[in-house]
Amino acid sequence: MILSVCGRASAADVAAGKALAEGCAPCHGANGVSQTSLTPSLGGQSDEFVQWQLVYFRSGVRKSEVMNPIAGALSNEDIRNLGAYYASLPPPKPAAATDALAEQGEKLAISHRCKSCHGDDYNGFRAAARLSGQREDVLLKALGDYKSGARISSGVASMSDVTYELTDADMQALAHYMASRD
Repeated sequence: MILSVCGRASAADVAAGKALAEGCAPCHGANGVSQTSLTPSLGGQSDEFVQWQLVYFRSGVRKSEVMNPIAGALSNEDIRNLGAYYASLPPPKPAAATDALAEQGEKLAISHRCKSCHGDDYNGFRAAARLSGQREDVLLKALGDYKSGARISSGVASMSDVTYELTDADMQALAHYMASRD
């Protein structure tokens, strides 16, 4: 597990994660499907992605008035359990879009090689987020935050590099396209 510093990490407990997630449901939705503006759906996100985001919030590297104190109260075991629980859930079901904006978003996703980190289906991989089916407003905010430097990324590719040349219209098209993917 990613949170083990020394020795072997204990196996995650999905049932314990589910119990913890009851406190997350008012914002992130029942079964991890958010109905709240600017709040991501967590159902179907990879275990590692959820864990890393909680660690970033807990450490203050990722800033949020709401999430920093919540994550600050979580133990490593809590974070492992939440990651396992959300990864065990089905992802949100998007409404398919075949309009010109989605077509432009698809072209941008190809030209910016989004599949290389987020997978051929944009369903995420290890610590890379699941983009398919995510709320459009969440995706648009994330792209803007990466571009402005308000949010950092990890891994081989830097999202700030990926977003550097994107216009507001490009980011809207990408968010629209990814939100409509299944």
